[in-house]
Amino acid sequence: MAEVTLPQLGETVTEGTITRWFKQVGDAIAADEPLFEVSTDKVDTEVPSPVAGTVVEIRAQEGDTVPVGAVIAVVGDAAATPAAPAAPEAPATEPAPAPQPEAEQAAPEPVPAPAAVAAGEPVQTSYESSPAAESAAPVAQAGADAAPATQQPGTERAPASADGAAADNRLLSPVVRRLVAEHGLRPDDITGTGPGGRITRDDVLDHIDQVGGASPRTGEPAAATQPAAAPAAEPAAAPAPAAAPAPVAAAPAPAPARPAAAPTVAAGERDTVVKLSKIRKLTGAHMVMSKSVSPHAFSVVEVDYANVDLTRSAVKSSWKASEGFSLTYLPFITRAVIDALGEFPHLNASLGENEIVVHDYIDIGIAVDLDHQGLLVPVVRAAETKRLRAIAREINDLANRARSRKLSPDEIQGGTFTISNNGSAGSVLTMAIINQPQAAILSTDAIVRKPVVANLPDGSEAIVIHPVGNLAMSWDHRVMDGAYPANFLVRVKQILETRDWSAEL
Repeated sequence: MAEVTLPQLGETVTEGTITRWFKQVGDAIAADEPLFEVSTDKVDTEVPSPVAGTVVEIRAQEGDTVPVGAVIAVVGDAAATPAAPAAPEAPATEPAPAPQPEAEQAAPEPVPAPAAVAAGEPVQTSYESSPAAESAAPVAQAGADAAPATQQPGTERAPASADGAAADNRLLSPVVRRLVAEHGLRPDDITGTGPGGRITRDDVLDHIDQVGGASPRTGEPAAATQPAAAPAAEPAAAPAPAAAPAPVAAAPAPAPARPAAAPTVAAGERDTVVKLSKIRKLTGAHMVMSKSVSPHAFSVVEVDYANVDLTRSAVKSSWKASEGFSLTYLPFITRAVIDALGEFPHLNASLGENEIVVHDYIDIGIAVDLDHQGLLVPVVRAAETKRLRAIAREINDLANRARSRKLSPDEIQGGTFTISNNGSAGSVLTMAIINQPQAAILSTDAIVRKPVVANLPDGSEAIVIHPVGNLAMSWDHRVMDGAYPANFLVRVKQILETRDWSAEL
């Protein structure tokens, strides 16, 4: 027998959601054949079986979120018999407790710990258990002293919540805790749909969609939920002689107004509802966070690509024949950006706690559209060590595997600078949102033929038709001021317009 556990799917990944099982109990499976699909906050990926044999047990169902290292399936040899589900033991019959003295009955009973279960229910052990849940101390219920002293024998008070402590941070996964903290939410306000009422990542994202979570909550109950006590009727009194007017108390200062909640939209008969995918929700949450964290500023240069076209046109046919894909402008732009980052290192940086962390390596992220279903940013590692041909090959490979969902989590995290190739979709000018915690993101917009003024070899000027496009960059104004990114873009433009690119091939 071999236990199949949820593998480590990245340095920062602590859990994953089982989205699909490719095999069921009793099915035969070969080694390295896909067994299940898992979704994390980084990527969706297929996980192969470590051994060949027969699936004899599945411990995590589709939709369950499990921690890294949890056993989720068991694979035995070909002759293995699937494990039958254990039947719950019949509850033992206990005699009714003897009547207690009145003083003992009036004493409040301790509330059972979250790990306790009611008599007669089978005890369920699963991957959801945690040491924090088992060691949680009992909490006294509000109003326990006011409970009737004549409690019937055999009855028990209901636990404070369906999971014992469903809203307790100790029972929230790291991903859920991070989302709750980033959006200033209270776990008590979120309805959990996981096992035992546990709050899942989708529950938090759905709650954000419904009520908004960008502004922190005060944690105080709304005043409207507490009914005001009716004033006691007083008998009418005889009119008293007029007295000196009492000093008027100063009116309390008005409480600061809370940010307006996001408007809600109800679908009508003429509307079509499209449910947001997980990657769409996660991308949206990350973008909202980025806009709230970084003061975005914007700079643009126009680039004449006639010099690049001299090399592209000369090797276009031979390149396609030898490499199997077309040589586009993107590898040239990426190569120029890499060289310019070496001269402007504060753009290849991240902002820490009162410090700028300048990276001594360049890992370039290339945003890839997944057929309008989401966005991934695979990373070209150690890009400063690679020339044009190697960069072009790696960009093509990463883009193809991103669209076929074959990337590993480590391939889409840890970048130091991001390029978004919006020009392939025809965009003329794009203000992209910074990919946190990076300092900037560059957008390559559409390259079109248009009239430009060119310098001729004899020193004169002429109007010619050249391929021209914009390079637009959003950057973090906390890290730098306008002259630094502007000079960086001018340097990228200069490299593209003047370098002998044939030497790179």
